[in-house]
Amino acid sequence: MKMKTMFATGALLLSLVAIGSAKSWDIVIDSNTKAGSVVLPAGSYTVKVNNNQALFTSENGKKFTVPVKVDTGATKKYDATEVRTSKQGETTVIQAIDLSGTNEELQFDE
Repeated sequence: MKMKTMFATGALLLSLVAIGSAKSWDIVIDSNTKAGSVVLPAGSYTVKVNNNQALFTSENGKKFTVPVKVDTGATKKYDATEVRTSKQGETTVIQAIDLSGTNEELQFDE
């Protein structure tokens, strides 16, 4: 019984460390830009990923949550965080964000 309790406690502590150390990435958006169905005003953001949601937090604390597909198909880790965009008419749209230090790419749909 004691061994099971110690194992459960250890597993709980490891999960809390993983949650507490959630990685974030900084990006800058030069103009109003669409991510999924959300329009992000120009500015600096911190991006965190939780399950299939990207949480964008602006410098002034405003938060935007956008559904994403996390693709881990890259064969090596990205050296830098890169935001890839395209133009749809007059609107700039985020297609994907490569996350530095990982092999993860966030893919956005409308």
